[in-house]
Amino acid sequence: MTSIPLISPVVIGGVDTHKDLHVAAVVDADDRVLGTASFPTTRAGYRTLLAWMRGFGHLERVGVEGTGSYGAGLHRYLTGQGIEVWEVARPDRSDRRRRGKNDVIDAQNAAHAARAGRRVVTAKTRDGMVEALRMLRATRTAAVAAHREALQVLDAQIIAAPAELRDQVRGLTRMQLVRALASWRPEPSAPARLENAARMALGSLARRIMHLDDELAELDELIAPLVREIAPSLLQAPGFGIHTTAQLLVTMGDNPERIASEPRFAKLCGVAPLDASSGKHERHRLNRGGDRAANSALYIVTLTRMRHDERTRDYVQRRTSEGKTKSEIIRCLKRYAAREAYYLIKHDHDHPDRIGTPA
Repeated sequence: MTSIPLISPVVIGGVDTHKDLHVAAVVDADDRVLGTASFPTTRAGYRTLLAWMRGFGHLERVGVEGTGSYGAGLHRYLTGQGIEVWEVARPDRSDRRRRGKNDVIDAQNAAHAARAGRRVVTAKTRDGMVEALRMLRATRTAAVAAHREALQVLDAQIIAAPAELRDQVRGLTRMQLVRALASWRPEPSAPARLENAARMALGSLARRIMHLDDELAELDELIAPLVREIAPSLLQAPGFGIHTTAQLLVTMGDNPERIASEPRFAKLCGVAPLDASSGKHERHRLNRGGDRAANSALYIVTLTRMRHDERTRDYVQRRTSEGKTKSEIIRCLKRYAAREAYYLIKHDHDHPDRIGTPA
């Protein structure tokens, strides 16, 4: 632990978060490093960290790396103590090449960034209904991936199975196939026989798929009411379904006021085109940054509208007659969808009758 025996009236903290230890740094208003120290990731450690930072002066704010992962507990504690917390992005590569990298440097960089207001955003509070929705969606995403992988392995195993087994399941629909295979009960005492081993493997995969189907159904029953309660207005807009709306809610967080304007939300979703003009040529290019899951949700909304919404089909026809390509039209429609989502989510969040966060 190093420190300078100087008390500053205003100080700013920075924290590099890890699983077992957080490394903290404090800078003064002139961006001088006053001290660095490490603290355990426990409630007692959080209290000690805050007391240590306040020992240098009035703590104005703290920049924390990874408020959605290793820094989530510290973020909740600091916010509960009335401390303003900013999410700090990792330093750019040129800075790391110049200064090197270790935990102390990362903590100091977080403090410098929080003082200067660069590479920072207001952190999600992660303490309400949207955070509950995020956890359920993360679990569902993992279940969907496992379900897809199990189906792929099942298809491959059937192709490689003995011909007499393939003949038994030939012509069945996918659901019929899974149910038929799940009912197979081979002799567990004879796994060395190829046919018996194939029956055991296929039956195990089929029962896994059926279990994942049940798990996904249970998760959907939990997710749908949450989305309807948080964003009823957005669900009524054309093209927005339960899962696309849920993703946009997770992207905004429990405190959508942290995103000050609709263009910022569009940039967060990666649908704000970037200027790529040069000389006399004026053009914009696709933004490949932002939250790609939110970008994917807006893409699904756009495709749904292009198929089923009359106003969108008229727009596509008009822009096509003007010489726009399909990809350019989709980019424009994603931008419009982001604008509509932003204002409807804000409306539902600010509505006086909106139910608050769960106990």
